[in-house]
Amino acid sequence: MPLIDIRTALVTDLTDIQSCARLAYSKYISRIGREPAPMHADYASLVGYGYIDVAILDSHFVGYVVFYPEGDHFHLENVAILPEYGGLGIGKRLIDHVECSAEEKGYEAVELYTNEAMIENLAMYPKLGYVRGECRHEAGFNRVYFRKQLKLNG
Repeated sequence: MPLIDIRTALVTDLTDIQSCARLAYSKYISRIGREPAPMHADYASLVGYGYIDVAILDSHFVGYVVFYPEGDHFHLENVAILPEYGGLGIGKRLIDHVECSAEEKGYEAVELYTNEAMIENLAMYPKLGYVRGECRHEAGFNRVYFRKQLKLNG
C-alpha cells in the first residue's frame, strides 16, 4: 500500500472533493436510476464543520472521507477515491482512519450505509468487520446499514 497522508480538508480542497465525488459515484447512476446522494452533498458545509478528511499521495489529492460523531458512534457518510487510484488500498486506509479516530475519541462503533445497488460495497464492508443491519428506503434511496463494533482500550 502506498504511503498516504491523511489530513483535515481545507476550503482549497473543495473543488477536488466535488470532482472526486462525481467521478467516483457516476458509475452508479445507471444502477440506481439517478445520481447517488454523495454527488449532491453540501461539501462546503461539511468542510466547514471539519467533517471531511482527504487522502494525499505524492502531494496530490486522491480521495476523501466524510465522517462525524452521532450518538454513541461515528457515522461514516461516504468515502471516495479518484478512479485512477482505485485498487491501491486508499479507501481501506481512509476507513481505518475513521475507525482509529472514533476509538481515540472513545466512540464504541462506526456505522454507515450504502445503496443496495452498490453491490461491491455490500461485499466489501463485511470483509472489513462490518455487520449488515437493516434496509431502509430514505430520501428516495434503498439503503443498507452496517455497523462495526470497535475494541476500546479501557
